[in-house]
Amino acid sequence: MPLAVEEVMRLLCSLSEAKQMKAAVKQSGRGALVAGTVAFVGGLVGGPPGIAVGGAVGGLLGAWMTSGQFKPVPQILMELPPAEQEKLFRQVNAILSDLDWTDAVQVTMLVMGSEALQQRLLTMLVGYVTKELHAEVQYGD
Repeated sequence: MPLAVEEVMRLLCSLSEAKQMKAAVKQSGRGALVAGTVAFVGGLVGGPPGIAVGGAVGGLLGAWMTSGQFKPVPQILMELPPAEQEKLFRQVNAILSDLDWTDAVQVTMLVMGSEALQQRLLTMLVGYVTKELHAEVQYGD
């Protein structure tokens, strides 16, 4: 019996919640925009030395603005657009294709009872969050 996308998302949410996974989406574009803007304004006000000072101040400000914005991975997963959820769904089905199960409750119990399956799914999930969402993953508090 095939799993539904919603069931796979709940399974991944359960796994990531159990490992207390959080992710910070890197917003480097916004940080670069701030750094460039402050450098430009510094150049207008202070000439070449103003560019140097503005670049340094803007870089620090941009880095500060984009750091530490962690969200729980389950929240991120549930906010994904349907096309991205479908992409994850296909990857999970490929991992679980060899299992013998009858419903979502049973497959969840099989996964939660197997450290090897959990590790495979978590590795896939971390890879997805890192590559597709350009986010940094953190475990625990």
